[in-house]
Amino acid sequence: MELKVKNMVCPRCIMVVRDVLQAMQIAVKSVSLGRVETENELGKDTISELGRRLREVGFELMCDHNDDVVERVKMLVMEMARRGGNESLSKELSASMGMDYKQISRLFTAHEGRTVENYYISHRIERVKELLAYGELSLKEIAYQLGYSSTAHLSRQFKQVTGVTPTQYKQQPGERKGLTEV
Repeated sequence: MELKVKNMVCPRCIMVVRDVLQAMQIAVKSVSLGRVETENELGKDTISELGRRLREVGFELMCDHNDDVVERVKMLVMEMARRGGNESLSKELSASMGMDYKQISRLFTAHEGRTVENYYISHRIERVKELLAYGELSLKEIAYQLGYSSTAHLSRQFKQVTGVTPTQYKQQPGERKGLTEV
């Protein structure tokens, strides 16, 4: 039986989900980001209990196709924000999802209450915060690495999202958000 799990974003998430399944003595074929394959079909009560236990540790079972599409979009956006570059968000999402970008955008906005672009910007800014905290790259290098057209553009967007400039943030680091909180 295949189950979709929302909010899985890293190898530690796989370990946590695997631990929950093991604690419930559910035989598992595989666990990967966003997906669990069990050896046997699970009953409604078991699925309900699994959903409850997963919610306790920050995950959620997905029940419909739209949830799956939105979760795939989120994973792609997070990946794009981390690797940086100059790819077009709409073109890359359309190609990866095999759907028209307008359809992806409408579905995402209806499901999440914000646009894909806003979600992408939020992830890019969290990546900027991370790189600033490391102190290994200049703001110009960060802008280039993440595909910003200029340092000024990065700075404007950073201030718009965080309320402070990158320089102010570097001097007095604010809180960073976890990937699933962005």
